[in-house]
Amino acid sequence: MKHLKGLVIYILAITLYGCTGVQQRQCPPDTLDLPECPPADAIEDEAINEIYKLRTWLPPSKLIIDPIKLGKEAQIPINSAQTKIIGPSHDDATNSLAAKIWLIENAKHTVDLTYYIFKDDLVGYAVLGALCNAVKRGVDVRIMVDSIGSLRPGHSELRAVETCAVDAGFMRNANAQLTTKKARVQVVIFNAITKLQFNRRSHDKLLIVDASFDSKAAVMTGGRNISLDYYGFKADGSKDPDTFRDLEIIIRPGNQSSDEDYTVGNVSEIYYSLLFSHTGNRRIRPYEASDEFDAGKYEDRYIVHRNKAQSSLATLKGFPRIKKSMDDMPRYMSEGFHDTKVRLSHQLGNLTSTNVTTNVEENLQRNPNSILYLIGKIMQGLEHRGISDGTLRIVSPYLFSGVYYDGEGEVVYDGAKEILDYLRERPEAKLEVVTNSVITSDNFFTQAIIDMGMAPRFLLTPELHKAWLSSVDKGEFNPDIVKSEEWKQLINHPQIFIYQTGRLDSEVLGGKEHYGKLHAKFAYGKIGGFVGTSNFDYRSNLYNNELGFFFQGDEVGDELADVFEQLKATSYRWGSPEWLEMRKKVMQSDSSKAGPARNQRSIYKTVRVLGLEYLM
Repeated sequence: MKHLKGLVIYILAITLYGCTGVQQRQCPPDTLDLPECPPADAIEDEAINEIYKLRTWLPPSKLIIDPIKLGKEAQIPINSAQTKIIGPSHDDATNSLAAKIWLIENAKHTVDLTYYIFKDDLVGYAVLGALCNAVKRGVDVRIMVDSIGSLRPGHSELRAVETCAVDAGFMRNANAQLTTKKARVQVVIFNAITKLQFNRRSHDKLLIVDASFDSKAAVMTGGRNISLDYYGFKADGSKDPDTFRDLEIIIRPGNQSSDEDYTVGNVSEIYYSLLFSHTGNRRIRPYEASDEFDAGKYEDRYIVHRNKAQSSLATLKGFPRIKKSMDDMPRYMSEGFHDTKVRLSHQLGNLTSTNVTTNVEENLQRNPNSILYLIGKIMQGLEHRGISDGTLRIVSPYLFSGVYYDGEGEVVYDGAKEILDYLRERPEAKLEVVTNSVITSDNFFTQAIIDMGMAPRFLLTPELHKAWLSSVDKGEFNPDIVKSEEWKQLINHPQIFIYQTGRLDSEVLGGKEHYGKLHAKFAYGKIGGFVGTSNFDYRSNLYNNELGFFFQGDEVGDELADVFEQLKATSYRWGSPEWLEMRKKVMQSDSSKAGPARNQRSIYKTVRVLGLEYLM
């Protein structure tokens, strides 16, 4: 089995890179103590050599196949796994950050990390400090950030981490023996602006540790980025009541069946290598002029960043809440995991698709590993099995349920209509959604699409939708509309429930409750679900690369059900009297949310007229 796993990795490396070799410094037997040379007792290890090659970034000119094409055509397996949900509470947010630091600090072989937003704040620098320490232990590190989501000139803090490789240790094999491969830090900017890549983004949030070593491997993904905004505290360690309410999943290899050739760790590392090798990416180094830099001669500005990284890590771990969570991590990372089946899914095809708004169905067919394609296949599978009851629950900050047109302007797909038709034919089935409100949203444009487009398309007649859109006074504040029997009947649909987070006791309205900003993304139903990075909005569906795992397992579903009910308990149903009153009070308040709430209709109409909704 182990040899077969190594063979799969080796074949991928050959497929991507051909016979291109990685230059190594020659070390005569009598000079093995040079900085770049391994210790005298280091061994050549075939498995480590293969892993090292797979993990090596090469410029596009040296690739012999398009990695995105390879990702679209890959036959991704269903893996046995142990999984754990990290939910949206403040304690969960603290545990999320502690888990990331702990995983990096306990990595033995490799760390892969990619985030859409990687801020150079206390959290970002602390993570960089942990990565610097890891490479010194002999852990091979790859870092990838999105050029727009993590927009900064120079990225000196990321370049500085690579200078930690000057003092890197040598990688160890599965038996903890030193090998001849010196650990590295490789930093890549995804779809670099300097390559004129603007609209195709990597929205991934992914941490992979010791991927090729089954008993040690761990994968972590979900909605949280690397930024103070996601972990429930401020730069001084005090609690942040308005943090993003998010959710993640930690996955470890489970007990493999006889037909599983490689684990969720192997699959995740291969996926990362494909994304890492995308031709739009740009490799950055401390010195741009050459592939290497002289040991110990990097500039003072990098020393400043390295010192800041270590200081930030120490500060972070000194906060009482973080310290308590870090101390508890050995127990936390060994308990509460559930046996599941998981399958990685991605939107790599979005990075190279063409005519994205008019050829939606054709593009889906070309990427059978995409999240949307697999959701469609699951629904077809339920149909074939005669399963027509149950409830599908979705949590997303920016759910749109898209409408797509062909080149002549004719509707080729209407997500709301498809779901309404599906439910009409299956009276025992239900759809429940939790999304943001004008109180909790961090994006006024997307919230306008939700409140003026998505929800009314599900719940209102075309005539009532038109009245709703007419104006605040003629529609939303008009009792003849919102207190009519027709309105009450429509918004109390027996099969469709759309909830929005935030209530009348919010601090925005002078109350005492903080409802944060919903940022979690997951869905689950009768036979399983999905946790990942996709918001199921137009941008996620058409332009971004997104990542996630489909799962089967009752215990994980039960955990998500608890989270869903907690979020629902802090929400109002769209169109209800309480929801309408909350919106009215927001519009009449002096908060920063008042203007955008009052202007939702004009925002929505402007976005539609300019054709910008697909970019949201």
